Amino acid sequence: MSDEQTFLDALSARGTRRGAEPTWIAARRQAGAARFEALGFPTRRDEAFKYTDVRTIARGDFTLAQDAQDLAPLSPATAAALTLPLEALRLTFVDGIFAPELSDLAALPAGVSVEPLSEALADNHEAVGGALGRLAGVDFSPFTALNTAFAEEGAVIRLAPGSVVETPILVQFLSRANATPLMSHPRVLIEAGARSQATVIEHQVGEEEAANFSNLVSEVMLERGAILTHYKLQEASLKDLHVSSLHIDQGRDSRFTSFNLNLGGSLVRNDIVADLNAQGAETNYYGLFFAQGRQHVDNHTLVNHNAPHTFSNENYKGILGDRAHGVFNGKVVVRRDSQKIEAHQSNANLLLSDRAEIDTKPELEIYADDVKCSHGATTGQLDEEAIFALRARGIGEETARGLLTLAFAGEVMEQVLLDAVAERVERTVAGKLPERFNLAGLVEVAAALDEE
Repeated sequence: MSDEQTFLDALSARGTRRGAEPTWIAARRQAGAARFEALGFPTRRDEAFKYTDVRTIARGDFTLAQDAQDLAPLSPATAAALTLPLEALRLTFVDGIFAPELSDLAALPAGVSVEPLSEALADNHEAVGGALGRLAGVDFSPFTALNTAFAEEGAVIRLAPGSVVETPILVQFLSRANATPLMSHPRVLIEAGARSQATVIEHQVGEEEAANFSNLVSEVMLERGAILTHYKLQEASLKDLHVSSLHIDQGRDSRFTSFNLNLGGSLVRNDIVADLNAQGAETNYYGLFFAQGRQHVDNHTLVNHNAPHTFSNENYKGILGDRAHGVFNGKVVVRRDSQKIEAHQSNANLLLSDRAEIDTKPELEIYADDVKCSHGATTGQLDEEAIFALRARGIGEETARGLLTLAFAGEVMEQVLLDAVAERVERTVAGKLPERFNLAGLVEVAAALDEE
């Protein structure tokens, strides 16, 4: 039996128990399954997966949570320990299943809708169906096709024109440690009306021994003047497998900011694609990936400047220790006649071990002549002289290494406006330091030490 057939059999069995669905949903599932079967799991012969081996996923024996028996319950206390300690509108999923008891949407402001995909489909499936899959079609990748075939749960967030959501919207995906490895294929749809503003957090986290597979697809549509800040905080178990793709469609004068922060997972693959489709559209990508042991983290980003007078900026940092392997492939495409655009891209990597590896490939593809573009990549190690200088000031070696590592991440972390998110990252990257340090100050200290 092929690796693909195992997943297709699981889909077929699930469909038999699912019962009747609207015709368009059934047709879309069939299209996703057919495309996945035709493409098959990617191999390292595929350029987009040249450095990432997904056989661990392809050969995994995963069960849908809805079909598993005797699943261990996740107590509210355990959930509270895993989730972010911040005031937020919460939508919670446990192994891909909506958990209303762990969700809190009571304070939704007027003009804002946040609901599970299953409820959105039940309430008005035609309206949801018109947007779902418009940006992330079955041809994007085998994993997107697989998600389309399996997806029946996730989040739908709608912002009415002019609405401003002051409280962050937290969509959290909790992964349990079960005897049976589970898989989930959540779908997130965000529609931001003209001049609306919001912050959305997608948080992947799980119990220490969780060994599941999640395959997330998110679609974001920004109308004229909409402003959306999107955090993806991925701190799954070091046994979890995680694949995600985020697709953004930007209208005139819209602004999208992405924070892609990866701390966990055994095998992680992230794709982010932004289409700047009208003048004044702006997108900012900030990324940090921290890996140790034998973790593998692959980030593929793409910005399409499809209109003139658009702006993009990308800054990704990788920190790799032990035998970890990181991949960064960032591409900017400037379409013909997209004049007077500005695009900047940077990837810097810090290797904490001689056995850690990074494969980085920044790309520019330009078909217009009046543009301002830059890109670059660097790789290095901690400065031993800087470590010595800190130790001479009475700082222990472990803390000195943590400080310098944190300073390296500072250029990205300075942009993070949510303390709860920043503290999670700091604790993982630098360990539990004696106090919370000012990141900007650390960068200045590190720079001064380099000049000595």
